[in-house]
Amino acid sequence: MAGRRRPNVLVTGTPGVGKTTFAEALAQAAPGLRHVEVSRLVKDKKLYREWDDEMDCSIFDEELVCDELEPMLEEGGCVVDFHSAGFLQDDWFDLIVCLRADTSVLYSRLERRHYPAAKIQGNVEAEIFQTCLDEAREAFEEADAEIWELQHDTQEQLEAGVERVRAF
Repeated sequence: MAGRRRPNVLVTGTPGVGKTTFAEALAQAAPGLRHVEVSRLVKDKKLYREWDDEMDCSIFDEELVCDELEPMLEEGGCVVDFHSAGFLQDDWFDLIVCLRADTSVLYSRLERRHYPAAKIQGNVEAEIFQTCLDEAREAFEEADAEIWELQHDTQEQLEAGVERVRAF
């Protein structure tokens, strides 16, 4: 844990797999852990370079995001959720949880968010090709952190996953 008293957990995965839901549930279930939603941080603190109109999202600035996260992660006890892991320092996390979802479940979740069709298609394809999992494995292959792949289609899977991470 690199001098931290409490572990840091990264929850990653394709948009729509339930990262925020999982991270919030974990932070509530484990006293001493706090949820850090990077997408909200990017929006609230304007940690982006530009806006992508086609995909209706910001293009975040990796350096600004890292500068914002570093003091929090040095303290420990953070449950960080974000879809991208490749730019994060590999010594910041003790556990990386990559959530997965069945593509039909993912499609429905993204439709409910009113994502544009191109964005839904891109995210479903990313899930099929396990883009986020591969990115996490590559980014943290040299790290001491463990990488877990957890399915997150149902409430039961959410609860079981949270309990497994709590026991870590």
